[in-house]
Amino acid sequence: MATIAWIGLGHMGTPMAGHLVAAGHEVRGVDVMPEAQAAASARGVDVVESIGAAVAGADAVFTSLPRNEHVRDVYGGDEGVWATAPTSALLLDTSTVDIVTSRYCHEHSVARGFRFVDSPISGGIAGAEAGSLTFMLGGDEEATSEAAALVQPMAGHVFVVGGPTAGIAAKLANNLMLFITLQAASEGARLAEALGLDPVVFHDLATVSSGDSWPLRTWYPVPGVVETSPANRNFDATFTTRLAEKNLSYALAAGEAAGLDLAAGRLAMERFARLIDEGYGDKDCSLVVKYVGRDGRTPGFDPDID
Repeated sequence: MATIAWIGLGHMGTPMAGHLVAAGHEVRGVDVMPEAQAAASARGVDVVESIGAAVAGADAVFTSLPRNEHVRDVYGGDEGVWATAPTSALLLDTSTVDIVTSRYCHEHSVARGFRFVDSPISGGIAGAEAGSLTFMLGGDEEATSEAAALVQPMAGHVFVVGGPTAGIAAKLANNLMLFITLQAASEGARLAEALGLDPVVFHDLATVSSGDSWPLRTWYPVPGVVETSPANRNFDATFTTRLAEKNLSYALAAGEAAGLDLAAGRLAMERFARLIDEGYGDKDCSLVVKYVGRDGRTPGFDPDID
């Protein structure tokens, strides 16, 4: 069994680290938030006070962090991973970052004698809890092969996508499709309602027809149809609008750099930006359904309930 450092024990990192503990690995974790520390400790993670304490003697180091700048700081800081971890440790970043940051991590890891794998994930909090995440791995052949074996306790699917930054490239393209199909599910759901269709019948019909999508099956934005839908809980977040806006911004930046016109992605981005401007950045991203109605209202959402 391996000794693993886990940096970033949030809603995703804590259950993921817990699965590694359950698989028999020794996991040392670090996070700045007391509630995250307590949650990870309850799952058997040995919570320590610093990155240096977490990575000492580690066989592998996982990072699960909110934004580009956090990833750069954790790896490149004076007391960061590169400064304190043994160069024999395999480094895996599960964060969603932009291509530039992922390339920075690869290049600077190699320059310092480390192996690095960009290891983004798909499946959300539910997938992290269930151990059914999809991993997308990018890096050299030897490192990604080792990473693929290591992530198995957390994964339902593992794809070795290609060389450095290939994993994050796949993640950004997948997220672009996710947020575009979320708009489609929102508009289709509200149109079906307006035309008098039973929402359960229509949902069941669409999931076995050409309108099927992951948001349709998981986030259907009408209460009382899909158990996992945030519409059942006043759109309390399973995937916040702020996080969706961040992820989509990275995909759009990659498209711009590639000379592509991602028109549907820009529309999705405009809807997320509106939600954030209205103070709903911490609500679920599926609340974009409220813009389908011209009055800005949607079943399942009461703006007066916090």
